[in-house]
Amino acid sequence: MKITDITAIQLHNPEGHPIQDATIPTPKEGSGGRGQIFVHIKTDENIEGLGMTYASPGVIDVIENSLKSELVGKDPLDIERLWNDMYWKVRGYGRKGIAFCAISAIDIGLWDLKGKYVNLPLYKLLGAYTDSVPVYGSGGWTNFSEKELLEEMTRYVSDGIPRVKMKVGKNFGSSEREDIERVAAVRKAVGDNVSIYIDANNGYYRKQAIYMAKEFEQFQVGWFEEPLIPDDIDGMAEISKATSIPIATGEHEYTKYGFRDLISRGGADIVQPDIGRVGGVTEWLKIAHLAHSFNLPVAPHALQLAHLHVACATPNLQVVEYMNVSLEGDKLWYVDFPKQKDGYWSPFHDKPGLGLELDHYSVVKYQI
Repeated sequence: MKITDITAIQLHNPEGHPIQDATIPTPKEGSGGRGQIFVHIKTDENIEGLGMTYASPGVIDVIENSLKSELVGKDPLDIERLWNDMYWKVRGYGRKGIAFCAISAIDIGLWDLKGKYVNLPLYKLLGAYTDSVPVYGSGGWTNFSEKELLEEMTRYVSDGIPRVKMKVGKNFGSSEREDIERVAAVRKAVGDNVSIYIDANNGYYRKQAIYMAKEFEQFQVGWFEEPLIPDDIDGMAEISKATSIPIATGEHEYTKYGFRDLISRGGADIVQPDIGRVGGVTEWLKIAHLAHSFNLPVAPHALQLAHLHVACATPNLQVVEYMNVSLEGDKLWYVDFPKQKDGYWSPFHDKPGLGLELDHYSVVKYQI
């Protein structure tokens, strides 16, 4: 079997709700909208792989003008070799960032294709540890009023999800008292039996984050995500030692080499690789194994339908992110996708690969 073509498209839903976190500027009036990039890997045996990543500028350009020529004509089942070829192809300009988003999308597509070739769901092909994983309801954006925040958090709980995540660090960390009051309000609204995770999206400074962590401890917070800019690994380690709340981070890290430094220097208690950034399925699994060797749990960031499969093959998984804003797109892009039930999520057991198919009418309507 040989790869005959690789194509990439971007779909965009202009009606996606605008969101804001600690370090996203206030959305402009009428902004909003959300999209995703999809990759199709075609072969001479009419088996096609579907991959995906974030709709970042330049990703499609890297796929079409750099990586495609490296892969066409090669066997799509030789995934380790192809990953290595892509890695060295972008050596001079892509050790992190958009080039790795491009590699990630293609690698996910290669694994989807391989699952279809052997007629197995991806999680079974990878070697399943379980067929159902816990999820947490994620959102709680800083541009939500307190009423909107509580409505979203309690809705997740009503849907059977006993774990929720909300944003803190509002306005680049300048709204400390409001952050504390919003966490207190969520704790009161959801009760004591629901786990609350908080995400600062890089919004605090070191000492400020330690102070805030001490304040958040009274609300039995399950983890404190990205309190600092991701480059400040030593700062993350300092905060981790100063609080009883586990520090979660990794969504802005790339490759096993970056995670080696993050973990070995004590910067993460909970490791959060993103399959759409780190290099796809191939590299994500290596990072999960690396975390396991340090006896650390993994909680993947976003891109939830791709993470569902690798999560089911990961013994040190803690929980999978389940986001309302992602569900908005999933309902548009795909013909069908699995739904969570009572806080647990299972891939389709009878569909090979990722088990996902783009809706033709949505492609026509939303492609840009």
